[in-house]
Amino acid sequence: MITLRKQQVILDSDVAKLYGVQTKEINQAVKNNPRKFPEGYIFQQTQDSATII
Repeated sequence: MITLRKQQVILDSDVAKLYGVQTKEINQAVKNNPRKFPEGYIFQQTQDSATII
């Protein structure tokens, strides 16, 4: 887990490791079933909004 925007988050790659699948499979599942996830549960960090310290 990492802290991002003062929230603890788990990356899609970490979820994939937990389930023993590829990251693209996790992302596809989210894309195909967005209603299974609560509002604000998933967000996508864009290059424009990223700040590397």
